[in-house]
Formats: sequence, C-alpha cells, structure tokens
Amino acid sequence: MMEESGCLAFSEALQELVDEQTSPSSSLLYALSVPSLAEVQLFRRQWPTPPVERRRKIVALLVESAEANFELDFNALFRVTMEDEDAQVRAASVEGLWEDEDAALVAPLVSMLRHDAAMSVRAAAASALGRFVLLTELEELAKRHAQLIRGALLEATDNSEECVEVRRRAVESIAYLGEDCVREIIAAAYQEPDEAMRISAVFSMGRSADAVWSSIVQDELSNANPAMRYEAARACGELELKEAALDLIRLIADPDREVRFAAIAALGQIGGKRARQALERCYRSEDEIRRLAAEDALAELALAERPLNLLAFDLDLEAGAEENEELR
Repeated sequence: MMEESGCLAFSEALQELVDEQTSPSSSLLYALSVPSLAEVQLFRRQWPTPPVERRRKIVALLVESAEANFELDFNALFRVTMEDEDAQVRAASVEGLWEDEDAALVAPLVSMLRHDAAMSVRAAAASALGRFVLLTELEELAKRHAQLIRGALLEATDNSEECVEVRRRAVESIAYLGEDCVREIIAAAYQEPDEAMRISAVFSMGRSADAVWSSIVQDELSNANPAMRYEAARACGELELKEAALDLIRLIADPDREVRFAAIAALGQIGGKRARQALERCYRSEDEIRRLAAEDALAELALAERPLNLLAFDLDLEAGAEENEELR
C-alpha cells in the first residue's frame, strides 16, 4: 500500500507540474524526487505534453531546487529531459546532472558533444565530461569510458571550426587528464586572442595541478578583467602558491566581490602565517558574507594542518609508551 501511495503522490505531482495554471509547491518537488522506475516511465510519457516554454520553466525549477536543497534528487528525470527536442531544455538538463557520476552518462554526453546541433548543448556536455575525466584519473572509471571521453574532448579542442564556447569547456575538462598533451592544449588556449578562451586556460592551469603554470597564474592576479583575476585567484589556491599570498591578500580589497571571495578561499588552501592572519582579520569583519567566507577558509586551513597535528600527537603517544616501558 505504501508503494501505491507513493506512485499516486508522484502522479498527482506530475499532473500539477505540467499544468500551466499551477505554481509548483515544495511538497510537489519532494514528491518528484528520487522517482521509481515506474514513475520515470510515467514522466517520460507525460513530458512532451506541455508546451516548450513550460518545459523550460520546469527544468529550470528542478535544477535550481536541486542545487538549493541536497535532499532533492531529480537525476532520473533529467536523463529523460536531456533528450528533449528543445536545446535550452537539453542544456539545462545536462547542467542539472552535475553530481551524477554514473558511467551510463558517458556515452550520451559524448554523443551530445560530437553531434548535437546546438552550441549550448555541446558546451554543457563538454563541461559535464570533466568530472568523468577526474574519475578516470582516480581509476574509478573503466578504460573504455576513459578512451571514449579522451577522444571526444581532444576532437573538440583540436577542431578550429568549433565554437569558442565549446572548445574552452573541452579545454577545462581535459585539464584533469595527467598526460603531456594537456600542457600543450592549455598553452595553446592561453595564446589565443579570444579572452574567454584565455580565462578558461587559466582556470585549466589550476585544475591541472601542474606547478609549471605558477608564474602565469600569479601574474594574472593583476589583470584588468575581474573574470581573469577571479580564475587566477582560484588557480593560485588549487596550486597552493604560497608565493602568491601577498597578492591574494591585496585582492581581499578588490572592487569585484567575486574576486574578493576567490582570494579568501585561495588563502585557506594556501595556508601559512600571513594567510591565517589575513583570514582572521576577515573573520572579524562586520560584513557577514565576508566573515562567513573567512570562516570557511579558516576551516579548510585547519583541516589541512590537522594531519600534522595528529602526527605530532601520535609521536607523543609513542614517546609516552616508551617511557612507561622503561619504568617497568
């Protein structure tokens, strides 16, 4: 009876969702979360019914709600909507699957990157494949999937006729790959005249965790474009560039809010006495958002230092045990 009740709740929620006269409620969203196989099939049959504008609004709502509330899971529904005839719906659906690491997504995402007619969908697919590249580097994905992803991303980065937006997202995703060719790809992207591509190159430098990019990333902290300063600050954090600490501390007063927060987060990753002092000053700020950002950064800094503290604690225990043994 419980299962039938659950299916009924999903069915009612679905009818309400496709009805253009209704405004979806929080209870409706919970009813749609983590659907059963039968419920997904029902959703698949009903999904083409509402007009395209309604479908766009539905997917946007599901994506936004899932990002705001970790208890909501619409991944099974996004796998249906990513096949929609409308490009905006497909692209939003791919973005909604940002936490889904199921290898079953690799083939459709690769197909989208290679064959979808819409640039926005190809770009979304290129970005989504990034997390699977990371999984291959962690040896958590089968080699056949790794080869498929690698081939598709390399094709996209090498295709001069492809749109910049797609190529830059492919560069960002392949940056996780621990191969020599990645340096060449990032270097070429950084030399391109298109500023968006150059920004993606700096983003990729941080993602690659390759110290060879240290001086470039640090130099870009003073770029006139706040978007570049933001990515450079993030990259400094990912590369743990202690020599960039002073520059990052100066960016805490940057005119751009996002740059300020990126600098604070990077200092938490880099650590060191100066970084800690700067973060502690931010933590005492009257600006609540800045204070919260500093709190998160200090927590990350403390977490990074903890293994050393635990090691010292273990050594103390061993020394104490030896002393006790001698007393016996």
